[in-house]
Amino acid sequence: MRRLANDSRVVQGDTFLSASGARRSVRYGPLLECFRKIAPTRPTPHHTSGITIRDLASLLSGLPPSLGPVRLIGVDGHAGSGKSTFAARLASALGGAPVLRLDDIASHDELFEWTGRLLGQVIEPLGRGEPAAYPPYDWSARRFGPPRPLEPAPVILVEGVGAGRRALRPYLARLLWMELGHEESWTRGRLRDGVEQRDFWAGWVEAERRHFAADPSRPYADLLVRQSPQGYEVLPGPADTAGPDHPVTHRDGPSAVC
Repeated sequence: MRRLANDSRVVQGDTFLSASGARRSVRYGPLLECFRKIAPTRPTPHHTSGITIRDLASLLSGLPPSLGPVRLIGVDGHAGSGKSTFAARLASALGGAPVLRLDDIASHDELFEWTGRLLGQVIEPLGRGEPAAYPPYDWSARRFGPPRPLEPAPVILVEGVGAGRRALRPYLARLLWMELGHEESWTRGRLRDGVEQRDFWAGWVEAERRHFAADPSRPYADLLVRQSPQGYEVLPGPADTAGPDHPVTHRDGPSAVC
């Protein structure tokens, strides 16, 4: 992945750092232009003492609603790429924004065939400005639990593999993609879940391959989020190079920056 020349940022705690790790005044440079696309109506200073994750949250909060009164933000990526951790950090910066985990929507029988239920149980009521409710799936008991309410909020994060799928993109205010290759992500996921989930992972990997081959998310991401030992690096995504249903051939290749 190509880094933005002389203007790469890493998040440590809540502060973006230069690639060298030094806190310093920076010029937004090419990244500014991408953030202007996210919040084109907000004036942006030429200099800043550092872009914080709260600044990113502020930019997302300033977007027009995309689903009734809600700004729905997708956080997608391969299984094991760190989506849940990043979504929790971003939700905190958003003042406790709700996070809809697609692990609660999927099931053993429907690893990716859950679009209809998500649309009916969550997307449609939120689009009307009404509370939604969905039964979260218990992966140990292999059954759905009692309905869990999801109230309309200024920003709601939908996090999980497939959050940027074709059927959901029309309802997203922005799509973020965790920039970690599938093999490394799956290795991390297997280590996280242990040997007791070995058989499940074998089936999951093939299902995820088929899903992203037929319905890729990364080419439509507005921002790429890359984790490092120091925190998170946020780069422009390739969304400006393809429309919502424009055919693409790349999957995990280099990003197309603004």
